[in-house]
Amino acid sequence: MLIVIVGATGTGKSRFSLDLGELISSEGMPVEVVNADAMQLYQGMDIGTAKLPFEERRGIPHHLLDVLDPRDEASVSKYQADARTVITGILERGAVPMLVGGSGLYVSSVVYDFQFPGTDPVIRARLEQELLDRGPGLLHRDLAVVDAEAAAAIGPHNGRRLVRALEVVELTGGPFGSGLPAESDYWMPTTSFGLATSRELLVHRLDARVAGMWSDGLGDEARSLELAGLGVTASRAIGYAQAIEQLHGAITEAEAIEQTRVLTRKYARRQVGWFRRYPQTTWLDSDDPHRVATARQLLWDHA
Repeated sequence: MLIVIVGATGTGKSRFSLDLGELISSEGMPVEVVNADAMQLYQGMDIGTAKLPFEERRGIPHHLLDVLDPRDEASVSKYQADARTVITGILERGAVPMLVGGSGLYVSSVVYDFQFPGTDPVIRARLEQELLDRGPGLLHRDLAVVDAEAAAAIGPHNGRRLVRALEVVELTGGPFGSGLPAESDYWMPTTSFGLATSRELLVHRLDARVAGMWSDGLGDEARSLELAGLGVTASRAIGYAQAIEQLHGAITEAEAIEQTRVLTRKYARRQVGWFRRYPQTTWLDSDDPHRVATARQLLWDHA
């Protein structure tokens, strides 16, 4: 069985996964964690992603952390293949795989029966040239005509995703999301837990986390990453983009922190909306002292 732990950033997914993993391991079933946070795939992006340091992982193996160079572009389809390979290997070793993270599409690509449309280099090249010539705003308008739902979800600024959506629509003749599965078509037997807390408490935690990122040295981390080279995806990550603007003198530190706080809150709201669609997820209060015991009992019931 695959265990999945989801929820908004700041709800304590990492700590919960370690607590539950230790409990299960103490019963003779070793647990291995598989990362499902897109930005934690990148080497050197530690402070801004709240990546769990090696020495704090309590001896539990963690997979798919630090597997991408910051100059690389992340791919959901590649992640799906890599994560499923890792999970299969964990099961073959007689251990319990635990998928943990807050990147909704990445989690869904593994948990559900996703089928990713292929790509066409001719169509892709034409659309990328259109992006350069016309800009993302006009591509967004084009997408809204053929797939209003995808256009609304992507927005008018993410040129890379707009190109991909238009490519898929042209290739398949259907909407961008037509290959998405029903949210009951599990890839393998799965038990999913979601962590949640009140909006007020979550906002307080997120604001404090962002301030802590700067005091922990996010600016220095961003400077080192930029000097080594950053790809489009990494350079746009929340926190890093603002820290880089600050380094260039475009905004002050206070402005960088506030902008990051606003974007982090918006991202958390999107995460909550995404994961609440998962119909078979058991939601737990992230501050409930009995949440680990509750989860363990549910796992026994599902065994």
